[in-house]
Amino acid sequence: MDVSYRIEQKRKINGPFPGPKSEELAARRAKAVAAGVASSLPVYAADVDGGIIVDVDGNQLIDLGSGIAVTTVGASNAAVAKAVAEQAQRFTHTCFMVAPYESYVALAEKLASITPGNFEKRAVFFNSGSEAVENAIKVARIATGRQAVVAFDHAYHGRTNLTMGLTAKAAPYKRGFGPLAPEIYRMPMSYPFREENPNISGKEAAERAILAMEKQIGGDQIAAIIIEPIQGEGGFIVPATGFLPRIAEWAKENGIVFVADEVQAGFARSGAWFASDIEQIEPDIITVAKGIAGGMPLSGIVGRAELLDSVHGGGLGGTYGGNPVAVAAALETIKFMEEQDLPARAREIEEKFFARFTALQSAFPAIGEVRGRGAMIALEFVKAGGKEPDADLTKAIAAECLAQGVVILTCGTYGNVIRLLPPLVIGDELLNDAFDVLESAIRKLAA
Repeated sequence: MDVSYRIEQKRKINGPFPGPKSEELAARRAKAVAAGVASSLPVYAADVDGGIIVDVDGNQLIDLGSGIAVTTVGASNAAVAKAVAEQAQRFTHTCFMVAPYESYVALAEKLASITPGNFEKRAVFFNSGSEAVENAIKVARIATGRQAVVAFDHAYHGRTNLTMGLTAKAAPYKRGFGPLAPEIYRMPMSYPFREENPNISGKEAAERAILAMEKQIGGDQIAAIIIEPIQGEGGFIVPATGFLPRIAEWAKENGIVFVADEVQAGFARSGAWFASDIEQIEPDIITVAKGIAGGMPLSGIVGRAELLDSVHGGGLGGTYGGNPVAVAAALETIKFMEEQDLPARAREIEEKFFARFTALQSAFPAIGEVRGRGAMIALEFVKAGGKEPDADLTKAIAAECLAQGVVILTCGTYGNVIRLLPPLVIGDELLNDAFDVLESAIRKLAA
């Protein structure tokens, strides 16, 4: 991997943590920013490069979060920053619905070439993952003439009204914000670690969900089935092999639009261009965002031409959707991913992670499972002797890592999963240092 860095890729805590400048900003924030916006870190970023976040007090933290899987190519990738600056000098906005521009078309062409499926495709762009999901459902409903939408246990699809309904976890995402959108049905997910029958296959788990859909809704009433090929906020859950292909097959048999929500797992994160590639499924529509544009706000849907073209003129779009600066960033981000073969880098990170933490698991029963794909990897913590979730231990480990200068995120329906999403441009030395800190925290707190 040929990557240069502006900032020395070293972890460093200079003094009190958080420092005085961060504390001053926290006081200002309390008087200006809505309390409903929460932050994982008590410090404020001043500069970010490669795998390092520099806070306003000069501390250097190892970034194992990538802004929740966004800064896959780094938060200040030089090629992406150059593309952004050059585009901003030409024009920052015209609105594609008013005065279109070539780069939007070029990005649509590029996504058609790299997303799964050997069929004619169309694309349309928005700003956030939630918008992409909403529009995928709009397309499915108008294309099929049906209303019902199926999502799964442990799913996360966004925070808008419709996507809150699709999201499984009540707090903090849904509680108190109702009424939610109707005609949404939730089905059982394949969650191998927590299956009552540990021997259930992926295909059998799929048949369980299919039976529920047939009995509770009816296949001829379902417009769309939406699923994350690797669930994100739900706990980095990798369904058993065979689960996704059978659900996709049943959807096709019943004229249902199969939507793969690849907002978090897409763009090299899983060790493939898209997580759907791993089990060779060809979604009718894929939602994309997060890692697509090197940190610039951009999302989209890519899918079968006949589906997206079924929508009447003016039915899709948005003022800022496919903003030219964000599109320029996306084109350069994808080019960088191809040139540096970042899917391969994600697989290298996966190999290092499993070698280290599978070995540690045998000594610490509190590590219930080591799982994930590529650089979308996780540890699920339980109370020793069983599978009861241990959210307190998970929080304590995350806090200990942060105190030592390593940023890690937690997630999961039960709040007991540590998820690691390092930027794929992180160097081995820095990655190993972060793993050392995480292992030390586990040894200290999970004994």
